[in-house]
Amino acid sequence: MNLSLVNEFQKQEKRTLVKAYVNKKISTTKCICISAEQSSLLVGEKWMIEEVLKEQGASILYQEVVCVNSSIPLKDASGLSARVEPGAYIREGVSIGKNAIILMGAIINIGASIGDETMIDMNAVVGSKVQIGKGVHVGAGSVIAGVLEPASKKEVVIHDHVMIGANAVILEGIEIGEGAVIGAGSVVTKDVKPYSVVVGVPAKEVKKRKEVVEDKVAICEELRNL
Repeated sequence: MNLSLVNEFQKQEKRTLVKAYVNKKISTTKCICISAEQSSLLVGEKWMIEEVLKEQGASILYQEVVCVNSSIPLKDASGLSARVEPGAYIREGVSIGKNAIILMGAIINIGASIGDETMIDMNAVVGSKVQIGKGVHVGAGSVIAGVLEPASKKEVVIHDHVMIGANAVILEGIEIGEGAVIGAGSVVTKDVKPYSVVVGVPAKEVKKRKEVVEDKVAICEELRNL
């Protein structure tokens, strides 16, 4: 059972964070406060901001809710030796390797591990506890299932130098061998052998990687150089 992640959720304090634009200049240390002459931006816990507004007689002009009862925050990516583009969402508890690339709209859930020089392309979803090796390409719009639910499944394991085409789906508990190629739009429902090429719904082996024209599966090393 994969209940350890669930237990982590239960331990964490639930937070509702908001950005509130208010109608007067505010001075406070209870939350983040950026003030102008006649207005302020407050960022922080909803209850804290409500307390500040009551104390200082201010009211909200416009409010953005960042999250509601969230227990696992987004990861601080500033210290990573990786390239993370705007609009990528990486949860706390994720491991990102050296020279990895996380593109716009990618979502990586708690407990996942991304290897060195692996690219997670635009709008790809990497579920909880997914283990991805080195030099992997996860194509745009692909979904790799996590294991928060169903908790009885083991995590997806993707070995080094795998190529996953756009919009592919890999179900819970699947292991993909080193150097395998997953065709675009394929749905992988069973383990994939190393250096094999699988396509279709459900995905089936059609050839070996050595039979594929190399430029169709080549990694661009220049993209990995920070």
